[in-house]
Amino acid sequence: MTSQKKPQEGLSAPAKMTGPSSWSRVSCPCCISSHIEPLVLIQLAENIQPITKQWIMSVISAPVKAGGAQLLVHPGEDMKGDMIVVAAPRCTLLRVTEDLGLCKTYQDGNMMAFSFEDRDNFCNIDNMQQFLTLAERQYIIKHELDSMRAMEDQRIPGIPAPKGKLKARESILQKLEKAGVIRNITPLHEQKLLSALGKQWYSHKSLWGQPLDSIHAYFGGTIAYYFSFLDFYTLSLFPPAILGLFITFFLPSANFSSGNKTESALAPPKDDDDQPSVSSYMVQAVFSMLWSTVFMELWKRRSAALSYRWGTFNLAEQFQEPRPGFHGVLGTNPVTGRLEPLFPEWKRRLRIGLVSMPVVGVFLGLVVMGMAGFYFFERLVSNWHKASGSYFTAALLYLPSIGHIVYTNVLGNIYRNVALQLTEAENHREESSFDYHHTTKVLVFTFFNNFAVLFHIAFFKEDMPLLRKRLSSLLIVTQVVNQFTEVVVPFLVDRFLTSADRNLKEDDPEVDHLQAQSSLPAFPGLFAEYIELLVQFGYLSLFSCVYPITAPLLLLNNLTEIRTDAYKLCKLFNKPFSAPVPNMGVWQTAFEVLSFISVMSNCWLLLLSPHVKELTEDAGLSSSKVLIIAVIVEHALIMVKMILAFMIPDEPDWVRIKREQIEYHSMQALKKQVTLVNYYC
Repeated sequence: MTSQKKPQEGLSAPAKMTGPSSWSRVSCPCCISSHIEPLVLIQLAENIQPITKQWIMSVISAPVKAGGAQLLVHPGEDMKGDMIVVAAPRCTLLRVTEDLGLCKTYQDGNMMAFSFEDRDNFCNIDNMQQFLTLAERQYIIKHELDSMRAMEDQRIPGIPAPKGKLKARESILQKLEKAGVIRNITPLHEQKLLSALGKQWYSHKSLWGQPLDSIHAYFGGTIAYYFSFLDFYTLSLFPPAILGLFITFFLPSANFSSGNKTESALAPPKDDDDQPSVSSYMVQAVFSMLWSTVFMELWKRRSAALSYRWGTFNLAEQFQEPRPGFHGVLGTNPVTGRLEPLFPEWKRRLRIGLVSMPVVGVFLGLVVMGMAGFYFFERLVSNWHKASGSYFTAALLYLPSIGHIVYTNVLGNIYRNVALQLTEAENHREESSFDYHHTTKVLVFTFFNNFAVLFHIAFFKEDMPLLRKRLSSLLIVTQVVNQFTEVVVPFLVDRFLTSADRNLKEDDPEVDHLQAQSSLPAFPGLFAEYIELLVQFGYLSLFSCVYPITAPLLLLNNLTEIRTDAYKLCKLFNKPFSAPVPNMGVWQTAFEVLSFISVMSNCWLLLLSPHVKELTEDAGLSSSKVLIIAVIVEHALIMVKMILAFMIPDEPDWVRIKREQIEYHSMQALKKQVTLVNYYC
């Protein structure tokens, strides 16, 4: 479907599909309704044959036992068109709600794990638009489409072999996507809800507060948790930002010259010799350690409260079906006894050990090469500055840092694509395993790529002025790049590239609403957004004692980040599918690891500060005694961090009580079912 395609007769908006006349039928009498809600758009190949489209529609509407999805389908404009619109009957929505382990409001007002047998005791059970959020209804459709399997070897009508040949238990959706029959599957926007959400969100005049419940209801759990974390993180930046401003502008600094070793890193030399005093070093270092701990513990409490409010804190641990990209030799699964593709674990480990790990090692080597290049040009420019001492050469001192920052960003973007291809080649069966290995690869490289040079400057070169200059360059360049990509680019895209489409809609009211939605690009996901926040958190928690102005700069960036991310999501991309999730998943673990490392980093940065070195030298302490004292202090601070984390529960008491109540009721219901079975047997 191209933008030049003329709108078809008989359908100009999803509203014309709400009647049941053109929809596929379901046999369940409880699902017969005069109003059907279009939820998902399937875009087909432009040259799709009617017989192929008819077969796809029949499979989607077929019962689950027959390998179908038991959903409602509409041919769009007509059977010759290149789209299929999908809705969900009530019985399918309720069945999958129970399968996923979602909690819903019970008649007593508490959240309870939904049970199909006990459905009449749940609130709003007769109104699916109130019982389930829009994002949940759309995800259920995607969940069922992914679950479609061929029951036997067969051929897809209208598709020549081998593309059209389906093997038993093969994923139908994956086969259709690989054959190019299905181009895209997109959740449909509800324009009235989207406009109302935009007014509450990115168009709101207040600088603070986000409509998290509305975000969750419209975009789903993964999106809502990201914005909730971004909101909480930005709010938590205020204390370190205030402290950083106070240290920078009010606490006295000490003039320190470290000789030829650090003089080359100064621009201009005497002005940059001002270093934070020993008191400010100590205050900032201890505060960063405590702040990172308290921040993560309070976030876990907030995350637990949100998971209860959104009904996802009791998600079922299911035996996962093979993910759509999994392939292998057809065989019998030893767990389920069903035919499905099988792939030996030893082959997967062989690919990880002989392919993935060496490739990751090569990229880590490129990071080291970048560091070597940075030091070479840093020394070269420093010699120029020492020879001339002009303001021009003083400005050039920042070029090696800026060039290295650009290098690391480009390398990071290339690596993310390579990491995805490597994980695909490893051929993981479960989606959770695929996500874990992919995220782990990216996190290891991101940590090394962004922080290796800073650790090397701090702990091997022991060059605090160079570390401060490097951090300032990182933060300033990152701010400029982020503001350009997050604010300027979205504005230009919306102002110029989408203005023609808006004018077309205004001039021609018959333009197909579905076609307009399908013209938007796919949402790129939250991977890059989480990486950006993780790197931010690392700069702040690991090195802010050297550069106290870090927190204020990050706060300014994030205040605009919230609005621009929301604007892009609502206006510039297709709506993404979003699975129900109980927390941030592996990203939460990554932030906790950085929080733990911050204790060691800040402790040793404090030890290596020029002022502490002077104090130890004046006290006549040998290097071995200083090292012993540093290790003792480090372990004491780690103990304080662990005690603090233990004293702050991961979930509020009321959430713990609610969770235990649900577990108790689930056990009672299971006992009741076992008793009934034993009675009738």
